[in-house]
Amino acid sequence: MKRESRRMKRMARSRRRKTPGMNLTSLMDVFTILVFFLLTNTSSNEALDPPKVITLPDSVVETKPRETVTLMVTADEILVEAKPVIATSEVASSGENVIAAIKEAMQAEMDKAIMVARSGDQAESADGAADSALPPEVNILADRTIPFSLLKKVMSSCTDAGYTKVSLAVIQKASQG
Repeated sequence: MKRESRRMKRMARSRRRKTPGMNLTSLMDVFTILVFFLLTNTSSNEALDPPKVITLPDSVVETKPRETVTLMVTADEILVEAKPVIATSEVASSGENVIAAIKEAMQAEMDKAIMVARSGDQAESADGAADSALPPEVNILADRTIPFSLLKKVMSSCTDAGYTKVSLAVIQKASQG
């Protein structure tokens, strides 16, 4: 009987000694990686940052815009890649559907649009076989107060310059469903 009691005492002593402390090294590594991940990915929220002079309309849209040639329509002027092209009042008063100044500016940016379209298509295709005749894209950022007749002339000028994919930039709001 004495043997069992000595054995029980030894077991009780060894249990008390084996209270391990919590190892925080691996936990700190995980949190450090998490912090760096959050810092690097929060800086790229929006694909297009509209300037302060343009108030984009709201929409329930799911897809984010791609980096393409950007055409901005403000109350004062029309800009292609942040370069002024023509005054908005001139386009509004013009009777033509295709504005020559916009068409020329868009044709000058055609190389960039084709390069962006090819790089986007190669990233999407797993084969890497890109089609040689990719449609160039343009994103139009227009103030919500711009009349549609003026936007129609701008879009006609873009399609006449060879841009077959025209996207209108909007602000994403929460979906109703």
